[in-house]
Amino acid sequence: MGSDPFVFSFFLIFACAGILATLALFTRQPLIVMYIVTGMILGPSGTALIDNPELISSIAKFGIIFLLFLLGLDMQPAKLIKTLRSAMLVGIGSSLVFFAVGFLIASAFGYSATETIIIGIAMMFSSTIIGIKLLPTTVLHHRHTGELMISLLLIQDLMAIIVLLVITGGLMEFDGVSKIASVLVSLPLLLLFSWLFVKYVLLPLLEKFDAFHEYIFLVAIAWCLGMAELSELTGLSLEIGAFIAGVTIATSPIALYIADHLKPLRDFFLVLFFFSIGAGFHMDLLAQVILPAAVIAAVILSLKPVTFKFMLRRMSETSALGWETGFRLGQISEFSLLIAFVATAQNLISQEASHLIQATAILTFLASSYLVVFRYPTPIAVNDRLRRD
Repeated sequence: MGSDPFVFSFFLIFACAGILATLALFTRQPLIVMYIVTGMILGPSGTALIDNPELISSIAKFGIIFLLFLLGLDMQPAKLIKTLRSAMLVGIGSSLVFFAVGFLIASAFGYSATETIIIGIAMMFSSTIIGIKLLPTTVLHHRHTGELMISLLLIQDLMAIIVLLVITGGLMEFDGVSKIASVLVSLPLLLLFSWLFVKYVLLPLLEKFDAFHEYIFLVAIAWCLGMAELSELTGLSLEIGAFIAGVTIATSPIALYIADHLKPLRDFFLVLFFFSIGAGFHMDLLAQVILPAAVIAAVILSLKPVTFKFMLRRMSETSALGWETGFRLGQISEFSLLIAFVATAQNLISQEASHLIQATAILTFLASSYLVVFRYPTPIAVNDRLRRD
């Protein structure tokens, strides 16, 4: 290994990810899958070139923090209200159907009550990253398909955030009234402090020095990490603090600038997060989970287009739009991986149940991407007729 293990580890991660990403683009594969495969190759179950569990865990934690901060930045009240009106019933109704599928199949394969609930929850969501990445920019910004997909994904993201808050807040442990009371006191106080600090300190500073772009970048990162630390100190979690940090800035026009300029940092940590998922995947457990994962993946991939088509038809949308939405949202989500990661860290589910969710995610990422690339316009379509930027 090189003279500095930390630098050498990052070199290995990004060099391997870069090579695999090139292969992915040639073969029309989603890049997320290649980041996970990078972790499998370099991690303890592969070549073990990176076998430091503390480093892998820290990498994953940073990825989660910035992902939730940037998601919070996009949670503008006006957008939330419009979304709730337009697609709430379809978003919640479809999620309940997919929860039932995951819950019932996991029960049939003998997982515990808590594990079946977590597995069911993990099936509720579709991938924001894959859904948006495979949507042409013209469709994303100017057409009803893009608006509808973003609305459904935003509703799912909100539900996923609530799940993560419940899990990371420890509310599923039910270890007495004290924990719930602590959260009920800490969370409003943290929200109040965050709102007051943003209104009277942060935003005035950002508006005064908005010509200095590196200052905005620096303050935004400091605010995100500072709120994450404060949240953990008050008995909540790093993830809750990061999300609150984003939401409290979201009402300001500067949130759009921050979100846009932090996207490269988000992508950097997303690579590391998905790498950590792969690195934590124990290949010796694959034989135990591949059958239930394949069954759940097949049912989810088949059911999502049918469900969205049926529900959207009830809202007077066209069948074609319903089918396209269902195929584009046919996979499960990166939030499913987040939930598996956090639930395992909280000792709510076993490694086997976590790997079931991860294996199902990888299978649906691959299959869904293929279906979309060969059926609908995408930036990476195989033929010129379907290729749209």
